[in-house]
Order: sequence, then structure tokens, then C-alpha cells
Amino acid sequence: MNPVQLLACWLKEAREAEVPAPAAMTLATVGSDGAPSARVVSLKRVEDDALVFTTGLWTRKVGELRNDHRVAAALHWSTLGRQVRIEGRAEIANRELAEELFAARPRSHQLQTHASQQGEVIDDLASLRARLEALQTELADRPVPCPEDWGAVRITPDVIEFWTEGADRLHDRLSYVAGTEGWRCSHLAP
Repeated sequence: MNPVQLLACWLKEAREAEVPAPAAMTLATVGSDGAPSARVVSLKRVEDDALVFTTGLWTRKVGELRNDHRVAAALHWSTLGRQVRIEGRAEIANRELAEELFAARPRSHQLQTHASQQGEVIDDLASLRARLEALQTELADRPVPCPEDWGAVRITPDVIEFWTEGADRLHDRLSYVAGTEGWRCSHLAP
């Protein structure tokens, strides 16, 4: 079985179970000094062989991805007793995908993207709120355009591990490792 598609099934089950923030994915990147850096992003799409999230192309995470394409990610659904751990390589996806995913965002999220440069040092939120209000007025009757510096990031997994909680603490761990002949699956001790 393709483990990326198994991940898609688990994500679907988490949504159906109404798990809070089912697409919340912790993403770890590597800084230029070799130090890890982690944050939570929203998994926007699971493709046949990749995971996609969106972000501003000016952000620290994208700077780190441009410097070192290696990433790790994790999704955790505690109410289902499941988690997925991913290791792989990230790249900026084509502009068309960024525009498609931006158009699918709620309008409030689109406007916020224009109002705030994520991670930028600010004095306070008042100026951002004023900018957001001005954008709401300016774009009241028009679609919100995708910013030029907004992008989609595609993660191609090399390792995907599925963890299912065991009541007896003997958790089920399946590790899939990509190779030249496809995915190799192994059971891991809990």
C-alpha cells in the first residue's frame, strides 16, 4: 500500500470523527546553523505521493527550506489514539497550485494574508487591524487576489511512520521507507 494514501485515509477519518484541527501538522525545518525549528502548519492537500501546505514565501520556514530541503512533520489525533510521523524533502510548488489553494481559503484568511507579513516584528496589532479594515473596504465587491509572495510547499516523504495507541502500551508502529523499488514496510517495537 502507498503510505501517503493511508495518511489520506487517516486524515479523512479524523475529519469524520470531528477531531479538532485534524489537518494541524507540526513541521520541523533546519536553520542555517543546523538547529531545528518547528511550528504548526495546516496540511492543505494530500496528493498521490506528496503533502502540501501553504505559506508566505518571505517566512523563516521558507528561508530554511531554501537552505536545506530536509523536513520532518507530525500529525497527532489524540482522541483517535493515532499519529503519523514524516521525514522527507520540501520544495516550493508551482504558482498555479498556490493560486488554487489561496482561492479555496476562507475570505477572512485571504485578507489576513494581505494585511500581515507573518513573522514580521510589529509594534502592536492596531496597525494590522486598521490595514485589515481598509482591505475589507477596498476589496468588498471583488475577489481577494493571491499575493505574489504566497506559495504552496510540497513535501515528498522518504519515511512515513504510523502509530496507533495500544491500551496495553504495546503501540502498533508501522514504518514505511521509500526505496528504488517502492515502499518497504516494517513493524517497529513500541
